[in-house]
Amino acid sequence: MIFLKTDDEIELLRQSNLLVGKTLAEVAKLIKPGVTTLELDKVAEEFIRDNGAIPTFKGYPSPYGGSFPGTLCTSVNSQVVHGIPNNIPLQDGDIVSVDCGTLLNGFCGDSAYTFCVGEVKPEIRKLLKVTKDSLYLGIQNAVHGKRLGDIGYTIQTHCESNSYGVVREFVGHGIGKEMHEDPQVPNYGKRGSGTMLKKGMCLAIEPMITMGARQIVMENDGWTVRTKDRSIAAHFEHTVAVGVGKADILSSFEYIEQVLGDNSI
Repeated sequence: MIFLKTDDEIELLRQSNLLVGKTLAEVAKLIKPGVTTLELDKVAEEFIRDNGAIPTFKGYPSPYGGSFPGTLCTSVNSQVVHGIPNNIPLQDGDIVSVDCGTLLNGFCGDSAYTFCVGEVKPEIRKLLKVTKDSLYLGIQNAVHGKRLGDIGYTIQTHCESNSYGVVREFVGHGIGKEMHEDPQVPNYGKRGSGTMLKKGMCLAIEPMITMGARQIVMENDGWTVRTKDRSIAAHFEHTVAVGVGKADILSSFEYIEQVLGDNSI
């Protein structure tokens, strides 16, 4: 069932999502060669709890095994999503996608950004830019009267026109009092197909795009998803409210990009 949110509920969602943006900005301050994703995770958890919220990923159940141990999903290079924070230092030239979720005032926040570690090859930076651009193109279609397929079609077309792969098995989702609500929001699709979008729907739109083939595999930890061909993957995510004529982006990359400056994607 799809729950339409009231204006008041959307404002509560905005508060939770802005906290995610501020948390990712705290993470951005630390990303450099030599830092571990476990260090990033510790800072994120402290920041979220200090702001009166709960990290929603921590303890999240899995159908494949144990619950998720971290506050952040930190997916490095060929890892697409759901990477578990660990003690392996990041290296110059790596990329790391950081996905973060919060629960504040009864509503969830969810957003992700892929960061460069040190000097990253231009072709990898291009993958990140195309993925981020596709997110905003998809968001342009999150308006009352359009259909879910319009979002996916726009993301897919932009990324595939750049010869990138669009992951099929993992998709965006509705969001509200629960982190994952109906409907599913694929990053592929046909124009004019799928559920009709209505004002008050809140969606987490999150393109997961690969430099090589789109096929993925799951690692033995039951969480980490990587590309089958070990090609690089990027992931950007915003939570938005469907509006009349224009979507309302509830999360924010502004705090992150104030930190990154010229290193913003």
